[in-house]
Amino acid sequence: MVTQPRASKLFAIAAVCGLAALTAGCGGDAIPIANPKGPVGLAERDILFRAFLIMLVVIIPVFAMAFWFAWRYRATNKQARYEPDWMSNRIDAVAWIVPTLIVIALAYHVWTSTHALDPYKPLESAGKPLEVQVVAQDWKWLFIYPEQGIATVNEIAFPSGAPVSLRITSDTVMNALIIPALGGQIYAMAGMQTQLNLLADEPGTFVGRNTQYSGDGFADQHFTAKALSEADFEAWVAAAKQAGDALDATAYTALAKPSSKHPVTYYSSVEPDLFVSIIEKYDHGQMTHGAMAAE
Repeated sequence: MVTQPRASKLFAIAAVCGLAALTAGCGGDAIPIANPKGPVGLAERDILFRAFLIMLVVIIPVFAMAFWFAWRYRATNKQARYEPDWMSNRIDAVAWIVPTLIVIALAYHVWTSTHALDPYKPLESAGKPLEVQVVAQDWKWLFIYPEQGIATVNEIAFPSGAPVSLRITSDTVMNALIIPALGGQIYAMAGMQTQLNLLADEPGTFVGRNTQYSGDGFADQHFTAKALSEADFEAWVAAAKQAGDALDATAYTALAKPSSKHPVTYYSSVEPDLFVSIIEKYDHGQMTHGAMAAE
C-alpha cells in the first residue's frame, strides 16, 4: 500500500516528466507565434508578452502567499496566531484596488494595440501591395491572383519584404484564416468580404490553416505560405501560368465540392470576377462590382 506522502511524491515526479515530454523539441520554429517572421506577428507577440507581464503583478504575490501561508500555518507550527475574526481594511483595499488597476492597464493596452493592428489597415511600404483573393471551401483554400491571372489551391506565394493584401470570403460555412508566423486571424464568411494585411521580413515557408471548426475535413485544412525573393516569385508565377488548367465556372464547380487533403493545384487562368460572383451567390448581388473596386 502506498502512503499519502509517497503517492504525492510519485504524482509530482510524473507531472514533471509529463511536462518535459510535452515540451521536448519545442524550438522557435515549432511555436511560430513566439518566433514571428513579420512585423504584424512581432507586434502581436509583444502584446501577448506585455499582457502576461502585467498580470504577473498579481499572479506572483498570490503564488508566493499561497506557499507562505501553507508553511506559516502548518499543523506543526504552534506559534502561529489563530484569529478567525481578524480583518484588515488595508489588505481588503489592496485586494480590490490592485486587480482594478490591472484590468484598467490591460484594457488600455489591448484597446490601443487593437486599433494599431487593424487587419484592414494597409501596411506602410515603399512597394505596391500584392492583392490575393482568398476563398474558403470544404476543406481547402483557394487563392486567386487577379493581377497575375492565376489561382492556386492550398498554396500561397508572395515576395518577402512586400505587403500582401488578402481579401477573404467563404463558399461554405464560416472559416478562420491564420498564418501564425506572420500574424493575424480573420474570419471568412459567406456573402461577406474580410481583409488581412501581412508582410514577411525574409524568405521562408510557413504553415497556414483554418482555426474555425468546419466539419469532417477540418483537421487537414491547412496550406503552405511561401515568402520568396522577387525573382523566385516571378518564376513561381510563370510556372503557374504553365499549369494548363483554367479555373472557369465548370472547373470551379468541381473544385468547390467537399474534399479533404486536396493536393496543391495551379490554374493558369481564372474566370474574370470569380471572387465577386462567389460573394454574390450569398448576398443576392448587394456587393456590386463597383463597391468591390472602391474597397
